[in-house]
Amino acid sequence: MLQIIKSENRGFADHGWLKSHHTFSFADYYNPKFMGFRSLRVINEDRIDGGTGFGKHPHRDMEIISYVVKGGLKHEDTMGNKTVIKPGEVQKLSAGTGMLHSEHNEQGTEQTHFFQIWIIPNKTGQPPSYGQKSFEADLKSKKMVLAISQDGRDGSISIQQDADMYISRLNADDTTEFTLRSNRGAWIQIVSGKVKVNDEEVAAGDGIAVENQTSLNFKAAVKSEFLLFDLA
Repeated sequence: MLQIIKSENRGFADHGWLKSHHTFSFADYYNPKFMGFRSLRVINEDRIDGGTGFGKHPHRDMEIISYVVKGGLKHEDTMGNKTVIKPGEVQKLSAGTGMLHSEHNEQGTEQTHFFQIWIIPNKTGQPPSYGQKSFEADLKSKKMVLAISQDGRDGSISIQQDADMYISRLNADDTTEFTLRSNRGAWIQIVSGKVKVNDEEVAAGDGIAVENQTSLNFKAAVKSEFLLFDLA
């Protein structure tokens, strides 16, 4: 079964400096039908104006993943990390027993566009940890790249949950496929373009919940990008 959440049906918050679309219930947006999907709790698509951002704030017992589409996201945290996340890079914060961080648009005048994703960990009270990696080189040679996993296999960043996150970039008319193991579900988030997933046509901002499927077939109508979460 494939259930689609259309882009226009997401929650939306306009804070002036921040425009944020919420796939699942978040902050002032509450929809009891969309509280998350399996261990996937938050998918926020954020656009931050130049020279602005999120001040220092706390997290605990959550796996927080940021994926930058355009611009640059300046990050600082109480673990001592100071970095800028660029397009094609994935950042992972395992908040564990607690940490503080801030995120600001590194660009002076241009927007930074990124996805922030929260995954509920399978263990709480763990020490906080950090990971960051660029997947640009792999994305130029592979149609689907593993960026996040529990065991850190194939050069991915590890998290405290049985959840894999893949990034796929396809040119027009490109195809690829994905096989789901038994008793697992998938969430597909379209970052850009237009893609046919099995018999369903979806576009930028749309999301798809996948249950009771073993095979997913993708064909891009135009140059496209999507994230795929393979979830226990």
